Amino acid sequence: MASEDTKSARTRERILDAAAHVLSRKGYAGTRLADVAEAAEVQAPAIYYYFESRDALIEEVMWVGAHRVRTHVEEVLAALPAGTSPFEKILEAVAAHLRYELHISDYTTASIRNANQVPEQLRVRPAAEEATYSRLWRDLFAQAQAAGQLRPGLDINVSRLLLLGSMNWAAEWWNPRMRSLADLVKATQDFVRYGMGHPALFAG
Repeated sequence: MASEDTKSARTRERILDAAAHVLSRKGYAGTRLADVAEAAEVQAPAIYYYFESRDALIEEVMWVGAHRVRTHVEEVLAALPAGTSPFEKILEAVAAHLRYELHISDYTTASIRNANQVPEQLRVRPAAEEATYSRLWRDLFAQAQAAGQLRPGLDINVSRLLLLGSMNWAAEWWNPRMRSLADLVKATQDFVRYGMGHPALFAG
């Protein structure tokens, strides 16, 4: 029984992986279960054993995308050396978010690209996960502000939303043939460092 459960779990994960891949490239309207089944190497009717509908499958992909980028960034932050400054944590979170979004995970790309395409009822659970992630960034900015490491007068709520929005939008325009991911990470960190950081952090 345990081996059957493990096999079933692997098949479900393979279907989810395939759906994330298709959704990230074809969007909500263009995602067909036949394409997902082909990518997952299963028969299309088998998908209904794991997910009651196409929309249920897409909702799960969207939630997983939001959940995994949050947990990835949390793990990166938790692994930083003791004494890492609040501002440096923001810069490390920027790198972790972009690398996960653009290099590691079809799920996150699918979630970001389709956030405004899926029906409202499919947004409820992913949106709750995104709100938790947004609070993580809110806390990072608040800690940096309290430490005097942000530019005086900076509106941390607007700045946080602008940063997250710009990083998420990179999924739409970034082309690895035009600039490397490392270059994009550095440019975004510089945007934060010189646009939001206290001048004393990089003076001299």
